[in-house]
Amino acid sequence: MEFIGKQVLFLLLSLAYCFPFSSATLRHTTGQGTSLTVEKPEEVLTSPNGVFSAGFHSVGGNAYCFAVWFNHPSLQSRNRTIVWMVNRDQPVNGRRSKLSLLKTGNLILTDAGKFTVWETNTLSNSSVQLSLNNTGNLVLHALEGVSLWESFLFPTDTLLPQQLLTRNTKLVSSRSQSTYSSGFYKLFFDNDNLLRLLYDGPESSSLYWFDPWLGNWDAQRSTYNKSRIAVLDSLGNFSSSDNFTAVSADYGAVLHRRLTIDYDGDIRVYSWKEEEETWVISWQAIQKPCTIHAICGANSICSYVAGSERKCSCLPGYNMKNHTDWSYGCEPGFDLSCNKKESGFLQLSHIQFYGYDYGYFPNYTLHECRTLCLQLCDCIAFQFTFFRDRGHANCYPKTLLLNGYLSPDFNGDFYLRLPESNLLSYTNSVVEYSLDCPSEGTVVTTVKSRENGTLKFMLWFACGVGGLEIICIFLVWCLLVRTGQSSGADKQGYLAAVGFRKYTYAELKKATKGFSEEIGKGGGGIVYKGVLSDNRVAAIKRLNETNQGEGEFLAEVSIIGRINHMNLIEMWGYCAEGKHRLLVYEYMEHGSLAENLFSNSLDWKKRFEIAVGTAKGLAYLHEDCLEWVLHCDVKPQNILLDSNYQPKVADFGLSKLQNRGNLKNSSFSRIRGTRGYMAPEWVLDLPITSKVDVYSFGIVVLEMVTGKGPTEGVHVLDCKGETEHRRLVKWVRENRNRAATNAMTSWLEEMIDPRMKGKYEMGKMEALVRVALQCVDEDRDARPTMSQVIEMLFQEENVH
Repeated sequence: MEFIGKQVLFLLLSLAYCFPFSSATLRHTTGQGTSLTVEKPEEVLTSPNGVFSAGFHSVGGNAYCFAVWFNHPSLQSRNRTIVWMVNRDQPVNGRRSKLSLLKTGNLILTDAGKFTVWETNTLSNSSVQLSLNNTGNLVLHALEGVSLWESFLFPTDTLLPQQLLTRNTKLVSSRSQSTYSSGFYKLFFDNDNLLRLLYDGPESSSLYWFDPWLGNWDAQRSTYNKSRIAVLDSLGNFSSSDNFTAVSADYGAVLHRRLTIDYDGDIRVYSWKEEEETWVISWQAIQKPCTIHAICGANSICSYVAGSERKCSCLPGYNMKNHTDWSYGCEPGFDLSCNKKESGFLQLSHIQFYGYDYGYFPNYTLHECRTLCLQLCDCIAFQFTFFRDRGHANCYPKTLLLNGYLSPDFNGDFYLRLPESNLLSYTNSVVEYSLDCPSEGTVVTTVKSRENGTLKFMLWFACGVGGLEIICIFLVWCLLVRTGQSSGADKQGYLAAVGFRKYTYAELKKATKGFSEEIGKGGGGIVYKGVLSDNRVAAIKRLNETNQGEGEFLAEVSIIGRINHMNLIEMWGYCAEGKHRLLVYEYMEHGSLAENLFSNSLDWKKRFEIAVGTAKGLAYLHEDCLEWVLHCDVKPQNILLDSNYQPKVADFGLSKLQNRGNLKNSSFSRIRGTRGYMAPEWVLDLPITSKVDVYSFGIVVLEMVTGKGPTEGVHVLDCKGETEHRRLVKWVRENRNRAATNAMTSWLEEMIDPRMKGKYEMGKMEALVRVALQCVDEDRDARPTMSQVIEMLFQEENVH
């Protein structure tokens, strides 16, 4: 008996702990003419089984909503699991507010005793009661059992077991993890009787589940059932009248379950784990959280790695609107001009922005897509996706940037339109933040729905068909190459495999008469003059038959295939046959700058124009090109001159293609360039940026002005053991400094190449030297960009 008495006492103490309010308020029913007041938080309705409670819940400072919640003793009031709320978008005052059951049978919620915030609009001639059932359903019913109103018919963001989602109801997410007001995501039945998830934002809306590009049958959904009913049962099965079915990972008898559309737009089934006293996720609809539309707001990118939290980042040049809420997205920190000459593009790889296209333009080249966007004032970016199996690319100009998603699986590229004047400055402006995910539970596992089996079959089937298409395309392409019928569209293709004419080794051997006329030589190979079958004169570079030569070949083909500028060499084709690797370029009548520097063919005017043209070509590579390219070997041998002595930068074999957004992590497998033109960063093992090309350009300009090579002996003893490539620079600097100290006016005359025989414009020569010395500054941050170099030279040209 003593043992039984102790057990009863323990039971009573446990009940007192679970329900810490007086026995007078332990009720599940309230009658007509009674009220629950906000000033007495202990006044609540409790279900007979003690699982649920209904009452006023604090949602902020002096703000309350009437709600139903799970009655877990381990959870404090501020951490309650709310399953229903009547006035989530219109909280009431903390004084004199109350929920009243009038004698007329109407249930009303009043704010501060004055304003009616909500009511059931019910009327009854007989007595009525408000009861909280064991299922969590708050029911207003007459004494004879007739239901006049019930909360299950007006869900907020949660479905409880046996609660129906119908054609007349929907689930709406909360605004945030700590804000209960209505958010932007909805679970509902559409007009085709399909269960869908919708992002319904203040400025736009879009369906995102099931995947919007899937047809109804592809998603294993049926439109032929008009009942429009979805329900979660107590065992963990969630099913809908459109044939959708999902089963919880812990299928079976579980103490408590709920299905909630969370503030992040995903729907999840939660199970209560009694031992841990916490909720765990036993099923969720969307496994890749970044595919949820607008999850990071406009002008932003969502990224996710399994096992870590989702992250949001503003696009380069954009700033976060509200640092406490990503749904506001980002706003531009610049003014974009409609003048297409004032805009440039920044490439972002593996990034997709779904939807909100100006249009769909199939079989477009990258150049055509770029031009199209520049012609549209409201085009702020474009998506460019090349389909290998189809052999062409699609263009999607964007007028609104929502649903940005970074995924390594996505092979397309995204090109962001930015002001051209300071395009490079935006490359370091990506700001990343963590996006809080629901902390209510941990994902246990995910059970595949019945649709996955069919989807897997469809995937394998699509892969088989796609593989067959690729084989067919490859065979047709080979046939076209053999017959010499390459299409005109190939000239601007995106990939090397379809972008240039592929020559046979025999064709190029014949064109060069057995590689007999050598016109240039470099570390990567020898250049020969040749005449192609269409009578065009070409420069044909035969790469060394080594692994390094093949690597340089692939670098040139992939990089030059992406660029087009009047001061960059144009490539016409290539050969990849056995060990043979050859590149076919346009022929430049006057050879290289190196060949002409030490002749009498270059007067001061041509030298100035060559410097400006070279700067334009490099600026295009660094700042205007849709790829961010480092040349890494700027020298006179790689600056070619056409019939009018206009320069074209050539030989991209040592180039390093970099991701614009990853400058700080730039890395090179080996030192690149030519001794005498290399920036100190190469030797000092510092990060390599576009400033290495700026340094080399400065050396080339000094060489053009002085007629002396960078490693030639000048009249300065290198007593400090400085590297050779600084001899020319030091000599020029000392002459300029000595002239400034002694007020000399003829210091430049002592340095200018005597081949110009005194026929030059002093102002422009001084400008070249001044700009060149800035370019060869040992501190790379003190060097100008190539666009700044062009600006300085143009200013000097206008002055003189």
